[in-house]
Amino acid sequence: MRTLLIALRTTAVTLVLTGLLYPFVVTAIGEVFFPGSSNGSLVRVGSELLAQPFSRPEYFHPRPSAAGDNGFDATSSSGSNLGPTSKKLLDRVAKDADALSRENPADEGRIPAELLTASGSGLDPHLSPEAALWQAPRIAAARGISTERVRNLVTAETEPRTLGFLGEPRVNVLLLNLALDRQFGHAAEKPVKATVR
Repeated sequence: MRTLLIALRTTAVTLVLTGLLYPFVVTAIGEVFFPGSSNGSLVRVGSELLAQPFSRPEYFHPRPSAAGDNGFDATSSSGSNLGPTSKKLLDRVAKDADALSRENPADEGRIPAELLTASGSGLDPHLSPEAALWQAPRIAAARGISTERVRNLVTAETEPRTLGFLGEPRVNVLLLNLALDRQFGHAAEKPVKATVR
């Protein structure tokens, strides 16, 4: 009986320390010192850590997503597992390339590969600056502003390599689209004018 009481007391103390006190202290420290990270980096319309589908012409579009049945499903993060010889993959890339060419008639040069291929997670929120810049003429035309203004915004929103040497320069698509609305007005409220080049 004495051993049972000791075990019950130990369980109760451990439960209070590890189940209540520890999570409370860690959460409080996170809220004070790392508020952006501790809250999941949420931005009112989504998380800057997860790609979201944007398809309207006045916004930057992310990479394709293979996460879930229709893509961009955060509960089904994964790649397509289709190899370079897969006919299904080749057909999807050809279809996407055709759609991108139709949506971006003013864009010159080859379509950046990342706009045709999904990331390993299917939810990569970033594009290279080159892939964002490739979309600039379409966005400028849809918003009735100069292409140069859109290009300047991409340059201003480009994140450098982590610690100066890890990874590549990148642009977060959600943050870039929010910056578009901040700088040029919400697209739904802005009348479309003739394109200025």
